[in-house]
Amino acid sequence: MKSSLDIAKYFIIKAYEDGRENLITNMKIQKLLYYSQCLYLALYHEPLFTEEIQAWRYGPVCPPAYHFYSEFEAKQLPIPDSKVLTELIPEITEILDKVWDYFGAYHAYDLSDLTHLEFPWKKARKGLPPQAASTAVIPLEDMRLLGEEKLLEIEQAHPCYAPIVAQFVQEACDKLGESKSIEQGEVHDWLKSLLAGKIGQSWSNIYPAF
Repeated sequence: MKSSLDIAKYFIIKAYEDGRENLITNMKIQKLLYYSQCLYLALYHEPLFTEEIQAWRYGPVCPPAYHFYSEFEAKQLPIPDSKVLTELIPEITEILDKVWDYFGAYHAYDLSDLTHLEFPWKKARKGLPPQAASTAVIPLEDMRLLGEEKLLEIEQAHPCYAPIVAQFVQEACDKLGESKSIEQGEVHDWLKSLLAGKIGQSWSNIYPAF
């Protein structure tokens, strides 16, 4: 298991590689760490890094990573040693790349606003006023549930998602149309097998990390 700083450095390097280094600030790193933790929990049912994430005023924050880069405030972060790229295993870098592809173009304040709309941050703050400080920890289980939602969003945003779903729904409807009658529970079983089987297999070919 890697530290939050290892993950943060990976995103900073990605920003420089993609020419978005002017957008990579401490605030943005905190949100990318948050969504990486959420997705990893959803996929592997264990945390990506052990450091806790807290519900601060401007959204989720991982304190160790935040304090490490605090001297830069809202300024562009310096590029770290690229050796971190070789120290992360493929199952981690695949997730981080998807997080970057989906969230990397957003400004830090846009990501902050997004986290304010989602239940883990709001639940952890327990109705505190918007300007109130808080160090309340966002539970791993809440992040895992949000990660499942985000995985679905990322899948649905992929250009191949709609054609695949349409194809398999049509095939399933054709099969059901061949039957003279539908037994009780048959539709439920069909939907369950469709989501867990064919779509999942085809989707893994398009989006291997998921």
